[in-house]
Amino acid sequence: MQHLKIILYTTPTCPYCKKAKKYFKQLGLKFKEIDVSKDQRGAERMYKKSGQLGVPVIEIGNQVVVGFDKSKIDRILGIN
Repeated sequence: MQHLKIILYTTPTCPYCKKAKKYFKQLGLKFKEIDVSKDQRGAERMYKKSGQLGVPVIEIGNQVVVGFDKSKIDRILGIN
């Protein structure tokens, strides 16, 4: 299933970021995590792609999901 690159923009205190990470791990999917509280460039990239300052922002392939929107994530990943 891991055919799409997944980037997860997070902060250490974000509960929905933790839920997203747990969900991807349960699915056995690898992802790159960018802590935007420590990575200014990452924060700028996240804002440029999503228009959002809040986390999580999840990039799956060329699609962006704002927040932990499980149904949208599943749709992008092709999970029913």
